Amino acid sequence: MVEGIVWLGVMGLTAMVLGTLFIAFFTSLKPPEETISAAFQFFPKHWKWSNYLDVLRGDIWWRYYFNSSFVTFMVVMLSILISSLAGFAFARLEFKGRNVLFILFLSGMMLPSQVYIIPQYILLKSVPLMGGNNLWGKGGMGFLNTYWALIIPFLAAPLGVFLIRQYYMGFPRALDEAATLDGCKSFDIYRYIYLPLSKPVFATFAILKFTGTWNDYFYPLIMTNSKSMYNVQIALQKYKGEFGVEWNYLMAAAVMSILPILLVFIFCQKYFTQGIVTSGLK
Repeated sequence: MVEGIVWLGVMGLTAMVLGTLFIAFFTSLKPPEETISAAFQFFPKHWKWSNYLDVLRGDIWWRYYFNSSFVTFMVVMLSILISSLAGFAFARLEFKGRNVLFILFLSGMMLPSQVYIIPQYILLKSVPLMGGNNLWGKGGMGFLNTYWALIIPFLAAPLGVFLIRQYYMGFPRALDEAATLDGCKSFDIYRYIYLPLSKPVFATFAILKFTGTWNDYFYPLIMTNSKSMYNVQIALQKYKGEFGVEWNYLMAAAVMSILPILLVFIFCQKYFTQGIVTSGLK
């Protein structure tokens, strides 16, 4: 009885998610008059595949996709490197104040980004000798409206450090001791033993980081002020005008923005499931 109720709930949630995606997809194939019709039609009466070409031709979407792809790739790769080093240190190295420092580091997960967006803006604007600034960080824009502003603040990832630390803590201590007896230093143990065994947790963190960075709207909106630096999420807003919304073009652009996330999850799903189970998140 209980299992039946659970399965009904799961099927209902699945239907809601898939139904939303299908509505978005079919709306992207409708002509404008069908998207604003009072009578809702699930399938288009007149299939208009040219909506996708109109979106790509109507603006510099290649630039928006490049910005999102480049920033997301750099953030994911560098975050994995930095978080794995920090996670290894917190899990396998003994140093004074390790647990206190780890708790303080995790406190960054408790604050929403809107709380510290203004201090970040001021810091990035005041970087010395960058963006027209003088030695004291005055006179220019610093890192604002550059890729640096969209990448550097996201390299510190408390969630990634937590996941990787929990994963590494499951390794037997005898593994480290055997490597030390063989003459390995701490970095050699990390490089030759832990890294090759970290695919599941890296895939888990990569998917979470990829999704968060690719879908970010608020932060790039604050830190960029030129069209050439906009990402895909900001570009979607061009179809929301003063006199209405171009639903067919908006849905076509939204479907194209979803595809990279779906592809990443499909190819990394196996590792994602393994990483969640073995990282202490049950």
